[in-house]
Amino acid sequence: MSLRFLAIAQAELDEAIAWYGAQAPGLGQVFFADIIKALGRIERHPHTWPPLTPDLRRCRLMRFPYGIIYEPDELLVIAVAHLHRAPLYWRDRKV
Repeated sequence: MSLRFLAIAQAELDEAIAWYGAQAPGLGQVFFADIIKALGRIERHPHTWPPLTPDLRRCRLMRFPYGIIYEPDELLVIAVAHLHRAPLYWRDRKV
């Protein structure tokens, strides 16, 4: 099974890539590479990270203050969340 994104989570990812890309040349690509590595870890071991809620988990990025909030059984990404802003803003999103 491969990862899927809610449309709003995909929009968050696109916005973050664009923002980092505007900060310094190549930084958006570095951010995206960190996302790809995290998504690979999630696909290989979806139940590794501790539960945030009964149905959701968070995998933190290695180099950026972001976490990927996902449903491990369906491999559905709920949010690509900046971890220093509005915690739990994504919790009402429907799985």
